[in-house]
Amino acid sequence: MRSLGSGDILFILAALRWTLLLSLAAFAGGAVGGLLVALARSGRVEALRWAAFGYIKLFQGTPLLMQLFLAFFVPGIFGISVDPWGAAMLGLSLHASAFLGEIWRGAIETVPKGQWEASAALGLKYWRQMRLIVLPQALRVAIPPTVGFLVQLIKATSLASIIGFVEITRAAQVINNAVFQPFTIFGLVGLAYFVICWPLSAYSKRMEQRLAVARR
Repeated sequence: MRSLGSGDILFILAALRWTLLLSLAAFAGGAVGGLLVALARSGRVEALRWAAFGYIKLFQGTPLLMQLFLAFFVPGIFGISVDPWGAAMLGLSLHASAFLGEIWRGAIETVPKGQWEASAALGLKYWRQMRLIVLPQALRVAIPPTVGFLVQLIKATSLASIIGFVEITRAAQVINNAVFQPFTIFGLVGLAYFVICWPLSAYSKRMEQRLAVARR
């Protein structure tokens, strides 16, 4: 056992960039998948609605840890090699797409039925109704819960350490095993998460308040 040095602190802080990169990559992947899920859930094709419903229930009803394990080990069964980064990004993206899809479906359904009827009366087809009328209105409603979910996703990246991905939590575990100063090390990690997540949480709350005022 040795003492905690400045190099150890820098190693932990350097791993923070992987937490941020993984969060952004997973959110981007989840946004693409989530939009498809939301459109399928609110669409007119019954088979797609049920498929999207099943997808959401599957990923919302199972632990994220299990999803990461499956993303890491299942491709190997088919002879596909996946590194921890790829598995973590895949697992978190699939997880995020289920939650974002449901969030955005709810936002789409807040658009008054009259907006649909008016756009149909103007001769707009379904996809143009979505693109020009519905989605711009739903976007405003969706921002607060979407930012709130991003905060949860950032914290969820810590679970990627279980499949060997070295983000800030895993880096802290490695250093703590060498110096055994958990209060200092994990206190620093907690502070790092707070500095990242608190501004996002405050922004989400402020947007919720603005939306509430606008609805009055």
